[in-house]
Amino acid sequence: MNLESTRRSAQQEYILQGSIVNDSCEILLHRLRGLCDNGDAAPETFKDHEYVYTIRQPNGQPLTLRVRQSLEKKDYPWHLRYLGQPEIGDKNRATLVRSCIDVACSSNICTFLSEMGFKLDYEYISKGFIFKKGRMKVTVSKIFRLLPPGNVNTDEHVSQSYLVEVSVVAPTGQDALAEEIRSFAEQLKPLVQLEKIDPRRLQ
Repeated sequence: MNLESTRRSAQQEYILQGSIVNDSCEILLHRLRGLCDNGDAAPETFKDHEYVYTIRQPNGQPLTLRVRQSLEKKDYPWHLRYLGQPEIGDKNRATLVRSCIDVACSSNICTFLSEMGFKLDYEYISKGFIFKKGRMKVTVSKIFRLLPPGNVNTDEHVSQSYLVEVSVVAPTGQDALAEEIRSFAEQLKPLVQLEKIDPRRLQ
């Protein structure tokens, strides 16, 4: 696995994030059905088991990889994802931007990562709804912790709110997408305030 060459070929993810309390979620879903494609159909649902693996690199910095398994669609391939550090140099940019690599993989990926020296940092269940608006993907999801770890049949929600994300994955240099996402996010106010959330602030 040549991580450096893989990073150079990475696409970029443009993303805004926010949250909405449980009681207002149904109103948000109704608005999204009106704004997004295929509004006359029920929104697509998902339930994914996500694993987060880390390894210490020679320079001392941790490398994080994410593994995603669909619990609803057993015939779907597993996915391995790398997310780079967000680009925070341009404060006028409308969204958070980070490099992104997402590839399908076989179900033994967790064993492979362990043999490579990666350690399982944490895992969780993400369950919710997916909407599409052109190239944009909108997810409204609730996060669950596993009790005990590894048992997907026993979980509890982490908070009394839903995570809302609007994102586009595209080749490098398509910064106009950030304005498209910002304009879409404006239409969701005041129900949900979508922002550039730097994950390093949460650590």
